[in-house]
Amino acid sequence: MTSDDLLARHRAVLPSWMPLYYAEPIELVSGSGRRVTDAQGRSYLDFFGGVLTNMIGYDIPEIREAVERQLATGIAHTSTLYLIRQQVELAEKIAQRSGIPDARVFFTNSGTEANEAALLVATNHRRSHQILAVRNSYHGRSYAAMGVTGNRNWSASGLSPLQVAWLHSGDRVRGLLARLSAEEQVDAAVEDLREVLATQTAGDVAALIAEPIQGVGGFVHPPDGLFAGWKKVLDEHGILFIADEVQTGWGRTGEHFWGYQAHGVTPDLLTFAKGIGNGFALAGVVGRAEVLESVPAISFSTFGGNPISTAAGNAVLDYLIAHDLQANAARVGGILADGLRAAVGGLDCVAEVRGKGLMLGVEFVQAGTSEPDPVLTTAVFEACRVGGLLVGKGGLYGNVVRMGPPLTLTEEEAREGLGILVEAIRSAAGVAA
Repeated sequence: MTSDDLLARHRAVLPSWMPLYYAEPIELVSGSGRRVTDAQGRSYLDFFGGVLTNMIGYDIPEIREAVERQLATGIAHTSTLYLIRQQVELAEKIAQRSGIPDARVFFTNSGTEANEAALLVATNHRRSHQILAVRNSYHGRSYAAMGVTGNRNWSASGLSPLQVAWLHSGDRVRGLLARLSAEEQVDAAVEDLREVLATQTAGDVAALIAEPIQGVGGFVHPPDGLFAGWKKVLDEHGILFIADEVQTGWGRTGEHFWGYQAHGVTPDLLTFAKGIGNGFALAGVVGRAEVLESVPAISFSTFGGNPISTAAGNAVLDYLIAHDLQANAARVGGILADGLRAAVGGLDCVAEVRGKGLMLGVEFVQAGTSEPDPVLTTAVFEACRVGGLLVGKGGLYGNVVRMGPPLTLTEEEAREGLGILVEAIRSAAGVAA
């Protein structure tokens, strides 16, 4: 069966609003470590990891064996109406590492569901449907999660059960706060929060939800310390803080285990997903007991925290800690960030090389301006595939190449991928070698 046959079949039965990467979409049929192989036998170094989900890489024995042991029991599912040992053990580990006192954990299947659960809990706890969210954010595809997503490309409906007021993002390329220094930007953003509360809200507000680094938004992030400034204001009003760590969690930023820790605050609720399952459907929300208990009726997730996914999750978290992958993300991410800034950071089509650890983005603009250049971005994106490197795309204007490799990426692989990416950028931009 050829990819062309599969592509035709895909288009015949799946909705057109489900995007496929590349002018000639590829089918990935096998993987090992940080490399995958397509149906034509072409091998790629993977710098996107299934949208930052294959956090440990492919075909990892410790994870495969943990799942196989659970499968061998004959029980893949029981529902959470019964005790699940793997679920309890993983919840204990996550609660302990969350940094949240007296924490409780509720498991779901995806980051969307995790954020939906956090919003449910927060609005119940505060008896308010008013939410603060951040421009350029992405929190999921469900009804409430779309309502707090500040990127119209990813909001399939303008309807929402929530009343949302919007705060400025950490964009350093364009926008009202871009021209300010980091310290000035924090001060201005805090002042903006106070004005939003005074002018756009009525009575109690339930929560602020924010990503430490905006994923779909193109890895935009505010100066360290902004969340602390925001939280001081939130605490004055009793407003909860939800940290969306779906992409930033588990040490990916290198400097901290959770993205929120760069700001010196502790959230009331924290959502997680993607990397903890390394490809198995696993996500959830962790929060202070008094907040997470704010559900006035019976509720559960049929598949959330099932025996198979939590067996994988335990193995992933144990592997992550045993191999100190947070430190590896800092070290190897530094090679990529420094290399990119040195090789292409001065090009007039590159507005910014940004991110932390193994969560890096390159934003492309029309030469000498701040106008987004999604055409050049696509050219770089396609050239990377031809060169044997898989990367992602994102940003409000589709003009950011995103990289979120497995945290097991080696220094040698980082330099290999860096070389392919630099060549793709220089070639697409028409820069002589």
